Amino acid sequence: MLIALSASVVLVIVTILVLYEVLRLTSEHLAELPIPPRARILVVVLAAFFGHTAAVWIYAGAYWLLVLRLGNGAFAGVPVTTFEDCLYFSVVTYTTLGFGDHFPVGHARLISGVEAMNGLMLIGWSASFTYLAMERYWPLHGKGHLHRMASSGIRSTLLAPKRTCVLPHAGPGFAADQGGHPTPGPTPLAEDETASRRARTEAIR
Repeated sequence: MLIALSASVVLVIVTILVLYEVLRLTSEHLAELPIPPRARILVVVLAAFFGHTAAVWIYAGAYWLLVLRLGNGAFAGVPVTTFEDCLYFSVVTYTTLGFGDHFPVGHARLISGVEAMNGLMLIGWSASFTYLAMERYWPLHGKGHLHRMASSGIRSTLLAPKRTCVLPHAGPGFAADQGGHPTPGPTPLAEDETASRRARTEAIR
């Protein structure tokens, strides 16, 4: 009983540290990856899956060593004789699936019960980490497209030839003829002002 209890404590600590390091490294280096936001979310999910897989293998190794090699506990139901059987039992226990074809007997019940609770905690932890990553990178999906559209729009504006107006100047009565409100036009100069300007121009010449 003491061996199974000590092994359960060690397994919980080791699997927590493994998943912690996986998520920490993912969080630190995720922003450095030259990939789009969709691929970054995929990296987060795969990293969490890798951490859980490592935890399942750690528990499978503990079952193989403690139960099959040292005889501390046993399995009933379908015989468990190889490491692959221990790995399968660890997967269904870690995910709280529990098909029931293998079930622990003796001190192995304590380890399997702790594994189920540990797996439930770690899966919830990775789910919250994945949610935070999605909340950070999911809104960036459309921004890259908008940025490319804005850049291309600015580029086309700069490269487009300038167009000049070829229509004659619309006078005050143009808008009225078209059924709209007349727009103020330039005030015509008085005749005496025009004459004085012509005289000054002649004097300067």
